[in-house]
Amino acid sequence: MKVALVGNQNSGKTTLFNSLTGMNQVVGNWPGVTIERKEGTIVGTDITIVDLPGIYSLSPYTSEEEVSRKFVLEEKPDLIVNIIDSTSLERSLYLTTQLLELNCKVIIALNMTDILEKKGVKIFPDKLSKELKTSIVQISALKNVGIEKLIEKIKTGDILENVHQEIYSKNVEQALKFIGDYHEDHHLSRFELVKVFERDIRFKVLDDDNVNRYISEVESIQQMDSEQIIANERYNYISDVRAVATEVVKPEVTTTDKIDKVVLNKWAAIPIFIAIMGLVYFLSVGVIGGLTSGLIDGFFNGMESISLFGNDVSMNFIGLGPWLAEVILNAGGSPWAASLIQNGMIAGVGAVLNFVPQLIMLFFGLSLLETTGYMSRISFFFDRIFKKLGLSGKSLIPFIVGAGCSVSGIMTARTIESEQERKMTIILTPFVPCSAKLPIIALFSAAFFGSWGWLASLSFYLFAMIMIILGALFLKKIFNSPLPTTFISELPDYHKPSARYVGRIVADRTNEFIKKAGSIILISSLVIWFLASFTYKMEYVDGVNILIKNSLLANFGNGVAWFFYPMLGGNWSWEASVSAIQGLIAKEQVISSMNVIAGLSDTAGVSTTIFGTSAFSFFNPWSAYAFVTFNLFSIPCVSAVSAMRTELHSGKDFAIALVFQVGIAWILSTLIGLIGLAVM
Repeated sequence: MKVALVGNQNSGKTTLFNSLTGMNQVVGNWPGVTIERKEGTIVGTDITIVDLPGIYSLSPYTSEEEVSRKFVLEEKPDLIVNIIDSTSLERSLYLTTQLLELNCKVIIALNMTDILEKKGVKIFPDKLSKELKTSIVQISALKNVGIEKLIEKIKTGDILENVHQEIYSKNVEQALKFIGDYHEDHHLSRFELVKVFERDIRFKVLDDDNVNRYISEVESIQQMDSEQIIANERYNYISDVRAVATEVVKPEVTTTDKIDKVVLNKWAAIPIFIAIMGLVYFLSVGVIGGLTSGLIDGFFNGMESISLFGNDVSMNFIGLGPWLAEVILNAGGSPWAASLIQNGMIAGVGAVLNFVPQLIMLFFGLSLLETTGYMSRISFFFDRIFKKLGLSGKSLIPFIVGAGCSVSGIMTARTIESEQERKMTIILTPFVPCSAKLPIIALFSAAFFGSWGWLASLSFYLFAMIMIILGALFLKKIFNSPLPTTFISELPDYHKPSARYVGRIVADRTNEFIKKAGSIILISSLVIWFLASFTYKMEYVDGVNILIKNSLLANFGNGVAWFFYPMLGGNWSWEASVSAIQGLIAKEQVISSMNVIAGLSDTAGVSTTIFGTSAFSFFNPWSAYAFVTFNLFSIPCVSAVSAMRTELHSGKDFAIALVFQVGIAWILSTLIGLIGLAVM
């Protein structure tokens, strides 16, 4: 048995899917598009359920709607579970009326009725069921209420048959009957009849002169086109249903109203947003980073003491890398084999894994802001600001998603209708500090700004926002951006976050980061180790007879170091140059590369910290800030670059994007580096 889960965006659909399936899920992409496909097995059954993209109708105006419509028409599920957001009943029921026209059973999961009552409207599920003539189960996806009853109904099949009510006016119903009789051999469903009447381009083959003449007569009578007629009469029907199934009671001032008066205040909104993001960075980089970074680094590379919030605590530990190297040497292994394990594998991957606790805290903070509804509401506040830049509040969604991963953020921009606005958003999204850039930001902030490291980290986030604004003004001239599109979306009420849902988000994002560390980062670290450990004559760099400055990597780095010379405060560093270029593969690799090079530079073990080695001891606060700035604004990782190329649909625009990003990054970092050179 195959079940389709269908509903609007922000209706609680994902939360319901997680409750129905538990951990029995498979995540992939729908064929031909990059939209995520989730499929799972309902808990305690062998029933497959597919989570369709969040949509508002089955009219294919977006790729999400096209995917959903194709699934229900071609794969023909045995049952559709339609989750309805009670607080947006009219909008939700529009999709429901379309689903009820399919040749498939439909059961409604009525969500958030308690929130609707707080808004002063009481809904009666039994009356709603009677009007729609379909089964309804009242649930709370967030509180996990009614889920077992819903599963039981699905298992037993105790669901009303779909009777296909005649909800349109008499002349429209007559037209539908004419179309059905005329195409009797095709056995069209009621949904397909309506689509032929609407002159849906995907049913053009059924639209001949006789059918078209009949439809035109109805249009002439009602003085509007057929698609408008159907939409208008759907809403008339929905209004009648709502009048019967709901009752207005005395509204109360909700918690959402009280919170909005403060956090969306025109004077306080932006300072509060900055304060909230500051708290997130303080907890992730300041508190968690201060507690764990030294400990985890010591576990991989060894330590004689550990720094906790600036205080040194004696703790002698050899470290996993040095211990394994010692084991290999004692067993008769070669020095290069020991170095491969210690400086290639352990140092490279360990440098990235060092930041996992901070990322978990960052993901936790951002997921709380998303699931409580704050991010959705603040996007509306920024809409009026973005409009002046040639963007709209729709662009803020890719920026928010991009804080987790630039690739996902770039893909999200496809929902923006305006081509110019979409291009600008795609180019600017990589400016947002994603999770891969946090290790770079956190390492340099902690090393050069001490207890104020969290504030330095926050400054990069604010710096990115400023550059997005200035970049939008510049790109607006290049792309001749017209007036931005109107940002229309439902504002969800503030919700108490679900610990299980937040936990799942954090776990998924963290696992993705760790998988990358175990694949791309590991391979890249081994490549860096090899290039830094051998010369052109394949002589091993032992640090005594042959130095790292004679290695393959050093020769390559010296060829590009001129590009980074001014931003590094007048310091010629092939080591930093190579590390920055590694960021084009994956931003996490910047720190991994630095750790590998640092380990090979000081073979005598002079220092256990990156900036205590001869390779990177030249860094000061100014050059450190400049180096991070370059990595923040320069071309993103290979995956993000590929996504940009795909989504921009133009070689010229893609070239503009790359030149713009590299140019901004180099100019800003060079200015900071030269200012530092002048004042130091």
